[in-house]
Amino acid sequence: MTTDFIDGKQKDLGDGFKVRRMLPHLKARHVGPFVFFDQMGPADFGEDSGMDVRPHPHIGLATVTWLFAGAIRHRDSLGSLVDIHPGDVNWMTAGRGIVHSERTPPDERHRGQALHGIQVWVALPKTHETMDPEFHHHAAATLPKVDVEGGQLVVIAGEAFGAASPVRVFAPMFFVEARLRKGARMPMPAQHAEWGAYVVEGAARFGGVELKALDMAVAHDGEPPVLEVTEDALIMLFGGAPLDGEPHLWWNFVASSKELIEAAKADWSTQASRFPVVPGDEHERIPLPVY
Repeated sequence: MTTDFIDGKQKDLGDGFKVRRMLPHLKARHVGPFVFFDQMGPADFGEDSGMDVRPHPHIGLATVTWLFAGAIRHRDSLGSLVDIHPGDVNWMTAGRGIVHSERTPPDERHRGQALHGIQVWVALPKTHETMDPEFHHHAAATLPKVDVEGGQLVVIAGEAFGAASPVRVFAPMFFVEARLRKGARMPMPAQHAEWGAYVVEGAARFGGVELKALDMAVAHDGEPPVLEVTEDALIMLFGGAPLDGEPHLWWNFVASSKELIEAAKADWSTQASRFPVVPGDEHERIPLPVY
């Protein structure tokens, strides 16, 4: 088994809202199908302020939002309009192309809110990268919870620890929230070939690598790593089968070929974009970046 320590990079998006990006990393461009892993916040927005991520496009991936605190209003070009709260799952499959926005809902914006959560991007296998886009919201009560010695797990997506999430996925994977007490010890699921652990709060040891809050470790090959909790902790566990090829990543696009990326860039950059609009959020959008 090979285990690597991952140190993320933090970016301030303004108004005290910080994002810590853990993946991709020089030591791990992806873990299972996970190609992006971000922690949002924690942030405290004052009255009449909040998060405003204007409409922007995606291809070839699924975006997943998991909150510990706060709320986010999701709108997309399929007509979806959903407020996500802690414990719920928003799973958006971009496929051949989707546009969405993420904003603080009006009530929370008016009174101010704390916001803290995880966002990940899951690359789609080649067989599904140009599928029709989908959006599914799963309420907290629908997700399986697994009691283990020393705490509880929530299986957000995929299969692990004897439970399967209702979220539709397209390749073997697992995404789990673990709230564990000091002394808890558990091996990672053996049916998967790549594993990762991100410590949100507390401290742990993963495959022999010491982790404190905001640290990550990833492992592959050989026996599954063992997670040992050294302080009461909140930890995100994730991984799955290796990808079916090295993906190309550019801005919000993931694809098996540069041609698909270039086509998406051309589609979004035209004044009359061939990407669909977001109903109720048609008047703004994030322009194509110039790198």
